[in-house]
Amino acid sequence: MSYVTDIPAASPEEAASHFMHRLSVETDCADVHHAISQQDQDFVLLHVVGSPETFARRHLPGALHLPHSQMTPERMAQWPADTLFVVYCAGPHCNGADRAALKLARMGLAVKIMLGGITGWEDEGYTFAHG
Repeated sequence: MSYVTDIPAASPEEAASHFMHRLSVETDCADVHHAISQQDQDFVLLHVVGSPETFARRHLPGALHLPHSQMTPERMAQWPADTLFVVYCAGPHCNGADRAALKLARMGLAVKIMLGGITGWEDEGYTFAHG
C-alpha cells in the first residue's frame, strides 16, 4: 500500500464540499488574468503589501495599492457592500494576502486570495503594470 492510498479518499460528496469551499476563498493567477484580459473584471484587485515605490515598480494590471495595515471600515466603505475583493501579495512566502483577507472578512466583506501572488503571476509569464 502506498502513502497515496494508505488513507482512504474522501467520499465524492465530502470532496465536492471541500473543493467548493476552497474555490470560494481562493482564485488563481490564470483566472484573474483571464478576467482582466477579457475585460470581464467583476472584482476589485488589491495589492496589499509593500511601499508605494514597490507598487510603482510592478503590480498586476488594474490593481489598487491598499496595504492591509491601511484597511479600515471607513476606507472600504467607498465600494458597494457586495463588492468582491481579490487580494494578492508577493507570493507563497508572504502572508500579507492572508492578513488582508482575514481583515476584510472580519469587516463582513467578500474576499478571495489570488494564489501565487506576484511570484505566481511572473511564473505564468503575465505582464505587469508600472507606475
